[in-house]
Amino acid sequence: MHKLVIATHNQGKLLEYRQLLADLPLEVVSLDDLGITEDAPETGRTFAQNAQMKALAYAEMTGLATWADDSGLEVDALGGQPGVYSARYGGPGLSDSDRVRLLLQALHDLPSPQRTARFRCAVAIALPDGSLHTVEDSVEGVIAGAPRGGNGFGYDPVFLLPDRNLTMAELPPTIKNRISHRGKAAHAAKLLIAQIIDQMPSHKQD
Repeated sequence: MHKLVIATHNQGKLLEYRQLLADLPLEVVSLDDLGITEDAPETGRTFAQNAQMKALAYAEMTGLATWADDSGLEVDALGGQPGVYSARYGGPGLSDSDRVRLLLQALHDLPSPQRTARFRCAVAIALPDGSLHTVEDSVEGVIAGAPRGGNGFGYDPVFLLPDRNLTMAELPPTIKNRISHRGKAAHAAKLLIAQIIDQMPSHKQD
C-alpha cells in the first residue's frame, strides 16, 4: 500500500480527498496524522507556485508522496485580485463574510458585464526524490450584487454561475464538487496519481 500525504490540517478537505481517492491502492494521511505542525512556505505569486512549494516541502519533510493545493478568486476588474491573497484579503482577523463585504464594496458601482471573475485551483504532487507534477483548473463566473445561498464557504455566496443563475453557495455539494475549480483539479490530479503510483514510496524514507 502506497502512502499519500494530503498537505492540510482541514479535516473536511481530508475527508473529501479520501473519498475521491478511495478506489486507488493508497493510504491517505494528513499532516496531523504524521504529527507535523510546521507551516510550509506559501510565498509564490501564483496558485501553482504555492501548491508546488507546499508539496515539495512536506515531501522532503515526510519522505512520502505529497498532495498540496492552493486556490482562490481572481476578479478581472481588480486586476486579478484577491488572487493568491484570497484567504487574507483585507488583512488578518477577518471572517469570510467580512471579506465578501469588502469585495462587494470594491465592485459596488460596476455593472454585471464588468464583474467577471474565476475561481482557480492548482494541485501539486511531489515525490521524495524531488519530482513534481502539477495540474490546474478553473471555473468562470461573475460576482453577484449580494450573497446568495447557504452552502460552501469563502466567496461561494457571491460567485454566480451565469449559465445556471445560481451562486456556488446555492449548488448542492455533489454538483459543486463536480463542476468547481477544486473538484475538476482534484479529479485531474487523481488521474495523474494513478499513472505515477508505482513511483511512490510505501513508507517514510530514511
